[in-house]
Amino acid sequence: MFPILETKRLVLREITKADADAIFECFSNEQIMKYYGSEPFQKIEQAIDLIELFSKNYLEKKTIRWGIELKESKEFIGTVGYHAWAPKHRKAEIGYEIHPDFWRKGYASEAIEKIAEYGFNEMNLTRIGAIIYLENHASYKLLEKLGFLREGVLRKNMYQNGAPHDTYVYSLTK
Repeated sequence: MFPILETKRLVLREITKADADAIFECFSNEQIMKYYGSEPFQKIEQAIDLIELFSKNYLEKKTIRWGIELKESKEFIGTVGYHAWAPKHRKAEIGYEIHPDFWRKGYASEAIEKIAEYGFNEMNLTRIGAIIYLENHASYKLLEKLGFLREGVLRKNMYQNGAPHDTYVYSLTK
């Protein structure tokens, strides 16, 4: 069973094909994808493929990605989860995106805190990593506020729009 997590204002739940339009709206948005490491989606089929990949990788214990839904309105506002999950080494990397209409309202903090708790207590993680573009000030300030520590810089670590980008490495440990 896919774990459903709740916070004061959010429900973190499995992403299904019914969410394809909302996933497309996020992953086709240039503001969101600016620091994501891939190009914005052009077709709804890409969103459907991503949802299928999330499901497949969850079953194979490679990733777990939750849809972020507002409790009050049931509106889908983004995703949060783990990739590069290595159960043997008790580590995973975190990833997230929130639609710009919902930025600076504390939703990302709320979701990340909840999945960090889940990662440490239920997935038996001892390390949660994050890779953040140097230019993505909002994201690394968010992680620092939540207790993540900057460990260093990976030079020319991500390619996007045909150009290499340096990234920060962050971690939160149990």
